[in-house]
Amino acid sequence: MAKTLDKQAVLLLIVQALYGVANALSGTFVPVYLWKASQSYSLIGWFTMGQYVMSGLTFWVAGKWVKEHNKMNSLRAGIVLSGVFYCTVLLLGTQAKLYYVPLGLLNGMALGFFWIAFNVVYFEVTDPDNRDRYNGWAGLLGSAAGIIAPWVSGLLITSMQGEKGYRLIFTISLVIFAISVVLSFWLKKRHAEGSYSWLHGWRQLRQKGNPWRRMFPAIAAQGVREGVFMFLVGLTVYIATQNESKLGTFSLITSLVALVSFWFIGKRLNQNNRKRAMLLGAVMIGIVILPLFWKVTYGTLLMFGIGTSLFMPFYIIPMTSRVFDLIGQSEESAREREEFIVLREAGLVLGRVIGLSSYLIVLPLNHSTTAITWLLFAVGVVPIAGWWFMKPFLKQQSA
Repeated sequence: MAKTLDKQAVLLLIVQALYGVANALSGTFVPVYLWKASQSYSLIGWFTMGQYVMSGLTFWVAGKWVKEHNKMNSLRAGIVLSGVFYCTVLLLGTQAKLYYVPLGLLNGMALGFFWIAFNVVYFEVTDPDNRDRYNGWAGLLGSAAGIIAPWVSGLLITSMQGEKGYRLIFTISLVIFAISVVLSFWLKKRHAEGSYSWLHGWRQLRQKGNPWRRMFPAIAAQGVREGVFMFLVGLTVYIATQNESKLGTFSLITSLVALVSFWFIGKRLNQNNRKRAMLLGAVMIGIVILPLFWKVTYGTLLMFGIGTSLFMPFYIIPMTSRVFDLIGQSEESAREREEFIVLREAGLVLGRVIGLSSYLIVLPLNHSTTAITWLLFAVGVVPIAGWWFMKPFLKQQSA
């Protein structure tokens, strides 16, 4: 039976949820904001590329800070830099389109500082017996943020005629970031131990028989899909409807479905049924893209979004739990948790860059709805390969 979460795990969940709310309020609409100013698929792609690459580099460099010094300060730095990013977009207004690469780099740095520290603290406050429960709750709260925040943002932007609405939601995000920084001071300062090994991940991948030689491509497969889906789905909904309010409603409906799914699967999933659950999720998140081949409308996008929200938890909860179980499989690997978390992020970044590169090759040349659908399908089925690479790890946990 899964163990309950202690107070520190609950507080970390709250900080993560507030960070998610602030990003959901504004982050959903940043690609739309840049699109309205530029009408350029290429610009959106390079903004996102800057974000992904800088996030990965920040993970690697900040790993030393997190391991040898104060990891909570890295967490706070990430939240503060996220606030600086939205403040900068706010001040630049429509001129943000001229600074899309620096803005992407700034947002990537913010994400890197936050998530390297968050993942280390998450590892420390959970264990294999309650990790699925934590991930279920994290998905639940993330979905709740996705229900309310983008819907409110869409209504405000539409009712306040665009620019004023964007200024208001970016400002609200700044306030929520400030609250999450304050709450983070109640998280215990965690002792630093050991020295950081810069090339630890590379050595793991070079070693024959090392389990990370299979885990790394599984993580990269997850990243290939994320690299495109994290921004293109919302942008496609906006381009199909030309209405921020409808994008907000799309997010509300799909996040509500995800909330129920994360809640149900988080309670039902255990070490014995991870393999079947993950295969079901990997296959179905590819199949639900098929309605878009018929026609890309708000209705078919909603069918696709609901299907993705329903089945993604089957894939992502066992994926995340098993990676962290591998990090904690021995005292030695647990001591090297920062380096392993950097290695995990390197896999995600590599996958995201591969997925985004396919976007940058295809869409600037052909941005028809057919091309977008084929691109979504091509990267959307890659998680099946991720499941295949994960199979040995899932078997180890089977009854």
